Amino acid sequence: MARNSEKAMTALARWRAAHLDDKKEVERRPYLATECDDVKKAEKFRRQIIGEISKKVAQIQNAGLGEFKLRDINDEINKLLREKGHWEDRIKELDGPDYRKIGPKMLDHEGKEVPGNRGYKYFGAAKDLPGVRELFEQEPPPPPRKTRGELMKDIDADYYGYRDEDDGVIIPLEKEAEKKAIAEKVRAWKEKQEQIARGEKTEDSEETSEVPRLFEREEEDMDADVEEPSTAEESDMTHFIAHVDVPSQKQIEEALLERKKIGITSKNMPVMICKLRRVK
Repeated sequence: MARNSEKAMTALARWRAAHLDDKKEVERRPYLATECDDVKKAEKFRRQIIGEISKKVAQIQNAGLGEFKLRDINDEINKLLREKGHWEDRIKELDGPDYRKIGPKMLDHEGKEVPGNRGYKYFGAAKDLPGVRELFEQEPPPPPRKTRGELMKDIDADYYGYRDEDDGVIIPLEKEAEKKAIAEKVRAWKEKQEQIARGEKTEDSEETSEVPRLFEREEEDMDADVEEPSTAEESDMTHFIAHVDVPSQKQIEEALLERKKIGITSKNMPVMICKLRRVK
């Protein structure tokens, strides 16, 4: 007779055991996380969702599935991620651990999020689909703005035009323009003289317009401040122009004396007040 252990290893015994396992009732995951009131069951459903996400993330790595299949799998992964978030919130409501803070976020980091479309992520080969690859191509960042110190580094004599004549281009152009201006003035003067000679115009009939002198007062003040050198040696020295009234030595001595008087008065003021009180 065969032993009991040998009977258990027969094909019929193994088929019977598998058949009995299939008949066991499998608990279905509720459609809404709010329908579950047990923390342990909620954690079990969360682990179940994580397992499904892992399988689909591994499946979406195959680029040979086709565009439509990849898009469908990517949609299912995003749906499962949202469902996982609902179960994590439900676990926290049931006084369970906060998996959003302490839980691993490996699955979330594997996806790439499109700029401006927060929440939806692309995984695996879905990131290289036509129309998706262009979404991840961001414009280059604008160049950083220069500070005032960096801008001042580029300012030199060329910035103010002090060395514009060194290139040998401006001076010839200025001379040519000067010649044209002189020739135009000479031509106008000759035409005027011919008209006067023919009697068409007189010198008295010409309207003379006086050009107003701009900054005339400032020029007079500048001329008054500049002193003529008395000798040839003083003419070689650079003159200092004072734009404010400089006090003389006598005025300085008087001002110091007044300040001393005020200081003495302020120091003796309490003594004088006490004396006046005693007299009263």
